[in-house]
Amino acid sequence: MPELFIDGEWQSAAQGQTREIRCPADGTLVDTVDEATREDTDRAIAAARRAFDDGRWSSVSPTERGRFLERVADLLERDAEEIARAESLDTGKRIVESRYDVADVVRAFRYTAGLADKNLGRIIDAGVDGSSSRVVYEPVGVCGLITPWNYPLLQTSWKVAPALAAGNTFVLKPSELTPSTAIILMRLLTEAGLPAGVGNLVLGAGAEAGAPLSDHPDVDMVSFTGGLVTGRRVMAAAAATVKKVALELGGKNPNIIFPDADIDAAVDNALTAVFLHSGQVCSAGARLIVHESIHDSFVDRVVEGARRIRLGGPFDPMAETGPLISAAHRDKVAAYVAGALAEGAVLRCGGGIPTDHALANGFFYEPTVLDGCTTDMTCVQDESFGPVLTVETFADEAEAVRLGNDTIYGLAGAVWTSDSARAHRVASALRHGTVWINDYHPYQPQAEWGGFKQSGVGRELGVAGLAEYVEPKHIHESLAPAPSGWFGSEEASNG
Repeated sequence: MPELFIDGEWQSAAQGQTREIRCPADGTLVDTVDEATREDTDRAIAAARRAFDDGRWSSVSPTERGRFLERVADLLERDAEEIARAESLDTGKRIVESRYDVADVVRAFRYTAGLADKNLGRIIDAGVDGSSSRVVYEPVGVCGLITPWNYPLLQTSWKVAPALAAGNTFVLKPSELTPSTAIILMRLLTEAGLPAGVGNLVLGAGAEAGAPLSDHPDVDMVSFTGGLVTGRRVMAAAAATVKKVALELGGKNPNIIFPDADIDAAVDNALTAVFLHSGQVCSAGARLIVHESIHDSFVDRVVEGARRIRLGGPFDPMAETGPLISAAHRDKVAAYVAGALAEGAVLRCGGGIPTDHALANGFFYEPTVLDGCTTDMTCVQDESFGPVLTVETFADEAEAVRLGNDTIYGLAGAVWTSDSARAHRVASALRHGTVWINDYHPYQPQAEWGGFKQSGVGRELGVAGLAEYVEPKHIHESLAPAPSGWFGSEEASNG
């Protein structure tokens, strides 16, 4: 059946183009889907524009919009196993991880549902007798939502839920590699009662299907999650129409280990920080920054743990992590490791494609540890987005902070120490949007997510995540209208 959803109808791509979706774990065909061009995206934008301008969604009360999001959450829970399976087939990630992701999607919808009617505006003191002044928050308009392949439905939920809670319309463009759960979500939104035209879905490559969401004058806001290079292009394209922009562009995230840390916990979490989902996580702790006094013993244990990690497909009960998303991405990671070795990094483990015949048809890459790294190396500064850990050392707290901040990114980081005062000093000094103390990776939908510096602009989740999708408006009313007397009065003329 057609997979583009435009103006309340499932449609085929105008040019009749399609794309095969294959599981990166073994190359099996998952689906063949429509491939949109600019023509299809322009039609979707027009539908969203009409739906916003006639108020069919923005006129729905915030309370009812919240109830709608709760209904969507109920449907997501109902179909959770189907959704998790679809996510695993598209991404190759383990089914247990996909189940966690779907549970987090439900949490995001429920949390945002609870916010929908909580920020309707405020009365302010105008400081003028006989007047009333208030600030209201109105939907920004038509939103272009562009989502990545590593957490397809989760990242979509972080955009779709607040966009709808605020009363906007949207066009969603998921990664061309992982469209299946976006298709499912659009079916559930329709089942929950979303009016035609309010939510639209286009599939395809960014250059064709996604680009109009950044440069089209009828799009009021674009939210993009993905790589830094593409994010810069999105921002530049949006500048032509001065549209609102929200960007989450990844990170090169420090995981700082002091010698007084709980070493068992720190080693275990250092592995999870970087090798979860084979490192294809924007907040991956890919920079291990360890105190020089414990470097040898700590890194030895990390290397031992990395060598034991079992690779496998999404439904292999023994697998601990899965493949990379594509052959092209695996080649990129391999080139990254080769470049690191050329720079002088020391390969402690991994660094190649596994030889296990059972993995031959997938895009697997061995968990890799690169020791002896310094911040002047490209491998420390650039994001691999793969299962690659670089190791640096520090001598004191000041150097740990300096190293942790020596990056153009600023998404996330962690500090491990039993000294609470030190932990909070370091957390305060790190220029990253999320800092964990004696932990790595947990997040809550109530807490804002996003980065400093070139990790992005704006926030998702939390109250600020909803604020990205509204415009504040000040309305001042005079309760006793009278001439101002500024021009044309006798006093002004004689003055």
